[in-house]
Amino acid sequence: MRIVIMGAGALGGYFGARLAAAGSDVAFIARGPHLAAIRADGLRVHSALGDLHLRDVTATDNAATLAPADVVIIAVKLWDIEAAAEAAKPLVRQGTAVISFQNGVTKDEVLTRILGRAAVVGGVGAIGAVIESPGLIRHTGTMAKLTFGELDNRRTPRVEAFKDACASAGIDVEIASDINLAIWQKFVLLVPMAACTASMRSVIGPIRANPRTRAFLADVMAEVVAVGRALGIGLGENTVAERMAFIDTLPPEMTASMQGDLARGRRLELPWFSGAVVELGRRTGVPTPLNRAVADILELYINGV
Repeated sequence: MRIVIMGAGALGGYFGARLAAAGSDVAFIARGPHLAAIRADGLRVHSALGDLHLRDVTATDNAATLAPADVVIIAVKLWDIEAAAEAAKPLVRQGTAVISFQNGVTKDEVLTRILGRAAVVGGVGAIGAVIESPGLIRHTGTMAKLTFGELDNRRTPRVEAFKDACASAGIDVEIASDINLAIWQKFVLLVPMAACTASMRSVIGPIRANPRTRAFLADVMAEVVAVGRALGIGLGENTVAERMAFIDTLPPEMTASMQGDLARGRRLELPWFSGAVVELGRRTGVPTPLNRAVADILELYINGV
């Protein structure tokens, strides 16, 4: 199977390396020192699930130099999604699956507008990983799962084939019965985690332990659930309670990537998190005052410092 990874960062680098090691024909789109290191010494993964060092790696910063693909994985930061979709056009032929494993709930709208609905497959990625140094992906813990599915939830040959490729690579993989619900279930968890750890400058442990900050976390989440339901997403009545119970199982030192980006002075994905909740709330008539507060508080840092 020919697979192109648009964005060979933490998620794209990890899963792309697993697929390549198992025999899939994988090419990586990267840039800067990370690309230079991959070209010079290959791509390395350090993980409790097994280390990898791929020495013979196809890596480029120009997708137009590559042949069309069976699967294109979009794994860039959300502010680069339009540029990535435009760059992916030469890779897309009839039957190509373009799967975004980015966060957020508006990503597939962008891909559909630029590449056409027929090309787009919905996706959810779950992994704790970082680029530890150029050419090296560090995977923390053992969670590393890909969930995907056609936007109309049909079981098509292309999603079955990609599932088989992932399974052959030892990846925890699932074809979702309702991919839009799966995307929103992650969003319901991600938005309050990002909103609270970033705005409160704290890991999750103290936030969930303090009654007032815990209530704020739950109320931010409730706004996300309300917006999702208004859009017709089948989020159950117990969604907040279930997601809060899950948060209680997380390591106390866990944080959201947006909090890490804020601490390092990097650009924030805020417009696609709480900002998106506010915008979708406007469209559906659902009040979102807490997400608006978070978006307004962090606005000064949105482009990094």
